[in-house]
Amino acid sequence: MVAVKLRRVGNSLGAVLPKEALAKLRVGDGDIIHLTETPDGYRLTAHDPEFARQMALAEEGMRAYRNTLHVLAK
Repeated sequence: MVAVKLRRVGNSLGAVLPKEALAKLRVGDGDIIHLTETPDGYRLTAHDPEFARQMALAEEGMRAYRNTLHVLAK
């Protein structure tokens, strides 16, 4: 477990993450992280779940129209 301190940033609050947590998330200054709600609380991740969903749909479409896309690529 890692303790995270909240600090005032303008009119908001910001969480200060220790460098071990940043290394595990593989993020740095200026990167975007995502907070998603789960049945147990919240999950903090560098992975964008909406982008992953969109890519899964795109890959499904590319599989379905593989031959057509191959002809169009010529």
